[in-house]
Amino acid sequence: MRYAVVIETTASGYSAWLPDLPGCVAAAETIDEVERLIAEAVAFHIDGLRADGLPVPAPRVTVSTVDVAA
Repeated sequence: MRYAVVIETTASGYSAWLPDLPGCVAAAETIDEVERLIAEAVAFHIDGLRADGLPVPAPRVTVSTVDVAA
């Protein structure tokens, strides 16, 4: 499965979260690190859902970008 990940700049680096997996988050000083950590968090989150007998949400969010004149 492929989930959309939102990466945001913070005062101390970056944070990442997934609209389709509420509560699954990561934070780090670099984009590379936050990408690695969120991938680990997603695997951990899904393993926890399965262990608790809960359904794993299917990816529903798609990502697009728009160009805006400055």
